[in-house]
Amino acid sequence: MRNKLYELGCTTPEVEQQIVKLIEINALNEERFAKAYAGGKFRMKQWGKEKIKQQLKLRKISDYCIKKALNEIDGDDYENTLRKLAIKKVQEIKGDRSVLSRKSKLYRYLVQKGYERDLAMDLVKELI
Repeated sequence: MRNKLYELGCTTPEVEQQIVKLIEINALNEERFAKAYAGGKFRMKQWGKEKIKQQLKLRKISDYCIKKALNEIDGDDYENTLRKLAIKKVQEIKGDRSVLSRKSKLYRYLVQKGYERDLAMDLVKELI
């Protein structure tokens, strides 16, 4: 928000005054943003908690708000989504002859989507 105000030609005192006003009327709320961002990325793009956390840190969201946002993601939904992604990927790579290659591709895919390494490894062992 600060950057946008500076782009519009506002001075530093004006920027700070506008930020304060937005916070007072609850139009600018870091926690609400973090929760909406985490929920949306999980539901729409099926990102894991690690990727969501990384992206929120890039946006300079506090650790407290990140924790609150990640806690909003239902554990059962998280595991079901992870399993569905893994099963779909297994179907895509079933043509590979090497078991090691299939395991590697599945593991890399799940980690790239932002799922925790231990969860990904457990699921790889289970499915392949």
